[in-house]
Amino acid sequence: MSEVLFVKPISSIWRSISCVLPKKKGVNLVLSDQAVIADGFSNDANTKLADPMNIPDGWEGLDIGPETRERFAKVIEESKTILWNGPVGVFEMPKFAEGTRAIAEAIVKATEKGAFSLIGGGDSVAAINQFGLADKVSYVSTGGGALLEYIEGKELPGITAIRGE
Repeated sequence: MSEVLFVKPISSIWRSISCVLPKKKGVNLVLSDQAVIADGFSNDANTKLADPMNIPDGWEGLDIGPETRERFAKVIEESKTILWNGPVGVFEMPKFAEGTRAIAEAIVKATEKGAFSLIGGGDSVAAINQFGLADKVSYVSTGGGALLEYIEGKELPGITAIRGE
């Protein structure tokens, strides 16, 4: 019972933060509003669609739903710079790969229209390779966490050592 009391306040706080703070900064934050949920971590599990903030006990979110795929793809295809770090589903299982595939295909479309696309991190790289699309994006980097830290402006020990600092 304590889990339910703990999770629900965080969900409502997250919804408030994700709606208010980005708007104050002029950021369009697009969140999933539909998840493919399953009653087990298996390609053979029963599935249904649900609100990602209200997944029933005994079920888990394993992919984004079709409506979210369309919304995300539209935003990506209209973007000029794309940094993708992390799949949106358990793409290793065919039943839960469609969301990640939709993201990858949208990135390719945006790249074809002139966007710069950077795929960062081991799982994202594995996904883009699995779908045979790695050669259709601007840049692929296996250094996901390090890449994000570099973009944040943090010191990376390897870079510091190379510079002799």
